Amino acid sequence: MAVKVLVVDDSGFFRRRVSEILSADPSIQVVGTATNGKEAIDQAIALKPDVITMDYEMPMMDGITAVRHIMQRCPTPVLMFSSLTHEGARVTLDALDAGAVDFLPKNFEDISRNPEKVKQLLCEKVHSISRSNRRSLFSAPAPAPTPVAAPAPMSASTFGRPAPAPVARPAAAPVRASAPAATAQSPAPKRKAYKLVAIGTSTGGPVALQRVLTQLPANFPAPIVLIQHMPAAFTKAFAERLDKLCRISVKEAEDGDILRPGLALLAPGGKQMMVDGRGAIKILPGDERLNYKPCVDITFGSAAKSYGDKVLAVVLTGMGADGREGARLLKQGGSAIWAQDEASCVIYGMPMAIVKANLADAVYSLDDIGKHLVEACL
Repeated sequence: MAVKVLVVDDSGFFRRRVSEILSADPSIQVVGTATNGKEAIDQAIALKPDVITMDYEMPMMDGITAVRHIMQRCPTPVLMFSSLTHEGARVTLDALDAGAVDFLPKNFEDISRNPEKVKQLLCEKVHSISRSNRRSLFSAPAPAPTPVAAPAPMSASTFGRPAPAPVARPAAAPVRASAPAATAQSPAPKRKAYKLVAIGTSTGGPVALQRVLTQLPANFPAPIVLIQHMPAAFTKAFAERLDKLCRISVKEAEDGDILRPGLALLAPGGKQMMVDGRGAIKILPGDERLNYKPCVDITFGSAAKSYGDKVLAVVLTGMGADGREGARLLKQGGSAIWAQDEASCVIYGMPMAIVKANLADAVYSLDDIGKHLVEACL
């Protein structure tokens, strides 16, 4: 059956162009359009599309508010269009927190200059999020962060960052019948003196990383590197967002940064991140031969070379198989590999590749991973 899509944008040109691109794919059917967030809610309820493409800046009701209402009233996978600016990144991250699954840059020049490339990317995104895990998608992710100072117990080794305020979650949205059954969980991990925790993720990753990292205490003893598939304009804003929410420190990685406990370094978009045995970060230009910039395999592979059996690698939700070959190198060196379980993934691609290759030492649900990281490292 064709994937049914609702196109939402206040620009008549953009609505027509997106509709034309999608309609050219015989396995996609544009069932309707809307010009603002309020119309989007009404059309989503009436047409029951499989996917909604959503602009964020619209009259009457903006896209983020519309996403929140849709997730409450008729949960549907949403693909956001965003501008490649710092403000666009911030708004897009708010949309992902509200329940959107993924995003694409809204670039009119690319549509005119590279129509085939745009068509391929847009159709691929629509197909992939139409298959997203409903149970995970509609489990009511955290709203946009509004940190409030709250007292928290601190040990002598604490880096002095207060615990974040508890993240309030709206009531869980309905779960569709197609949601998979929960995956069997691995036993709790044994403690080990890891020199590095490396986490790789893609689609669904911004919310997943937020849920994992906010569970870590300020005195978390291992350095952390994060590899999230994300454009260059977005990673700085994402790192700033995580830093405000978390008790550990989070920053976008720069060449020459030094790993230290209680610090998470996020790979910059459009580039590659490697670690060396001295604990230094090396940032390299994005290689055009590689599909992903940053690439989980690249960072995992460098960690395997530098730290042997002292790495704990975690692969979270995402499309494709990035991270599998890097995890294989880590496994050969004696390091531990964890994968997120199918039931809590938005897209069970990257973790599935780890599990199918028999590389996973443990499989945990998203909400248990932070807790188990503490158990394994503290």
